[in-house]
Amino acid sequence: MRISVALLAAGFVGMFGFALHAALQPEKPVAPTGLPGARAMIDAAKYPTLQAALDAVPVEGGVVELPPGTFEITEPLEVLRGDTLIRGSGAATHIVNKNEAGESALVVRHPEFPEKKEGKFRNWRVQIADLRITGNEKSGHGIEANYVQEIFIHGVTVSNHGKHGIYLDYCYEDPRVSDCLITYNKATGLEIIGCHDIVVCGNHFEENLDAVRCIDAYNLCMTGNNVDDHLRHGVVIENTYGSVVSGNMIEECQDTGIILDRDCYGITLSANVIAHEMKCGIDLRDAHGCAVTGNSFPLVHKRAVVIGKQSGRIPVVGNAFSDSYIGTAQTKRPVLDDPAGGLVIEGARDVTAVANTFTGLSVDAVQQPETGENIVVELNIDVDNGPKKAAKKE
Repeated sequence: MRISVALLAAGFVGMFGFALHAALQPEKPVAPTGLPGARAMIDAAKYPTLQAALDAVPVEGGVVELPPGTFEITEPLEVLRGDTLIRGSGAATHIVNKNEAGESALVVRHPEFPEKKEGKFRNWRVQIADLRITGNEKSGHGIEANYVQEIFIHGVTVSNHGKHGIYLDYCYEDPRVSDCLITYNKATGLEIIGCHDIVVCGNHFEENLDAVRCIDAYNLCMTGNNVDDHLRHGVVIENTYGSVVSGNMIEECQDTGIILDRDCYGITLSANVIAHEMKCGIDLRDAHGCAVTGNSFPLVHKRAVVIGKQSGRIPVVGNAFSDSYIGTAQTKRPVLDDPAGGLVIEGARDVTAVANTFTGLSVDAVQQPETGENIVVELNIDVDNGPKKAAKKE
């Protein structure tokens, strides 16, 4: 009897141990039945780690569903397959990067990057959606994508990282970032290097160092974003052509709202509200054939638009430069707190400033500290501007 009981107990323990071992093993996706060509969805909740779930994506690509929860990581999560969607459960899916050695939270790349960068070693069509990623002052980027074509990031919150919030590194074909919240990152909210046909739409940027930097790129379309309270600049565009920045709210950057530099050309800056910038609204440092049209510049301190001596062929048309005047001889804010600036042409050439309104500025409407060439300033409204106006209100 004792032997039988012992054998029974040993068998029970063995069965329990086998069941526990099986429960701890990653669950392999089970191919669906019925629909030819269908692949299984990967439920990350059934895997021991998030990385194990990402590693389960087959070569052909797939979908990884991330459950609600807070998931602390100390090394980057890597997405190494193309044609893949990583989808969370909204802000309830919270990835927290505890790494303090400057490493990113989520890295998207080809398995053989950076050793090989030619076309066949670039991943295609990766989407990241509906999740939250936070870091710390010593961590790296929030999302880092290297040479990924047609990347699509949407509905993502990216905050408090030691470097950039989102870093797109030569994601050349058609990168898209939309409906994201990108805040409190120590470097740029969205850093774009060497990309083409870029869409940045409907995002919120707040209190990063800069909101967006687009460098060595082509065809940026940045529309409908809210850019607020940045510690340096709002939008910086360098060595980029054929782009449009329109319909954005850019407010209270400590330095400059929009900068065009290093051989920019063929860019339109239109229908933006650029307000309360501390040093400058739009600074055209090295830009040619770029239009500044239909923007509003309420209470931009010192200089609302600056056209530098390395820039030319610039139309400045139909813009409103103003203080906080609301009619019936009333202003919302006193001039000493929020002096409003105008247009400064610093030795540029081939500039047209036509059909703008300059009203209630604490400086002269148009200033030309350095003589330019072929400058046309006419048919503008110039009312209640200049140092005398500022002295009167003091």
